Amino acid sequence: MQHTWFDRDLSIAGRVMVRDGAGGYDSRLVSIQDPIMRIPSLAIHLDRSVRESFTYNKETHLTPILATVAKALNGDNASDKNIKCAHHPILLDRIAKELSVEVADIADFELCLYDTQKATIGGICNEFIYASRLDNLNSSYCAVEGLINSLSDESAAAEDSHVRMIALFDNEEVGSTSAYGANSALIESAIRRIQSSCSNGSATAFEESIANSFMISSDVTHAVHPNYSEKHEENHRPELQKGPSIKVNANQSYATTSVTSTILKDIAKRNGIPIQEFVVRNDSPCGSTIGPMLSAQLGLRTVDMGNPLLSMHSIREVCGTDDVGLCVKLFEHFFEEFAGLDAKITVD
Repeated sequence: MQHTWFDRDLSIAGRVMVRDGAGGYDSRLVSIQDPIMRIPSLAIHLDRSVRESFTYNKETHLTPILATVAKALNGDNASDKNIKCAHHPILLDRIAKELSVEVADIADFELCLYDTQKATIGGICNEFIYASRLDNLNSSYCAVEGLINSLSDESAAAEDSHVRMIALFDNEEVGSTSAYGANSALIESAIRRIQSSCSNGSATAFEESIANSFMISSDVTHAVHPNYSEKHEENHRPELQKGPSIKVNANQSYATTSVTSTILKDIAKRNGIPIQEFVVRNDSPCGSTIGPMLSAQLGLRTVDMGNPLLSMHSIREVCGTDDVGLCVKLFEHFFEEFAGLDAKITVD
């Protein structure tokens, strides 16, 4: 939701390619902590129509302000201003300063704006998390913590007949079609390499591994908004603080099936983890996840699941504190118990 980026204290972060002085290049990460940019909204006195509808041009109205011309031209780095570049010298100087390099050493970069306001616990009962990028850092954190917790016993992995694995992808919000996105050969390549190191030389070892595997596609889901409850299907309204939600869609926007949901529900029930369900209204469009994409590419059993979230895609999103712990617990027990449960399930 681009309109939420107006009037926020912004900065930049990302990757910078730096010359190493020996004819090579180093990939460096940078995050400028100071609020160096802002996208001011237009005063209501100059646009009365904003009372009814806030509209903006994506090309001309979303440009952040970095500095005044006078300050930018009278900085302390006149020696760098003769370097031919596509970006303002004052910005390049700040990036170089953060990395302790010369401006001339910067070969290229890919940087994104971000909100400098820190995440915080809120609500009168301290039960909400207010933060940026909860979609989908929420699920990423829960998966990582769940995997680590499932291996707290050093013998756990050695005694497991399955490989415990998580995959965190880039570019999901723009289609996943990239070298690092889910719609690439990355996950198949990784599984093949893991499988080949463990196989007995069978020509169909990879296919057998896929048939015995199970994927939780974990992406946050839409919590019912108390001010817009009519936007949710009446009997499927996930609430904050009531646990992760399994997502189902008849048009396959989610990859959940009765078989895969049964497995996750069973693990949740035996460990006292509440599970909700989300089904979009028939008269409403439905988002999707990487679940159907990977499930179709690999023929992998998949369930779509995620914690409920308010203000999805806003610069500041909201989730429940309890839901994080419940989701971590669900991942942990899934890793520990899936192999044993799967052996008891028969599907024709």
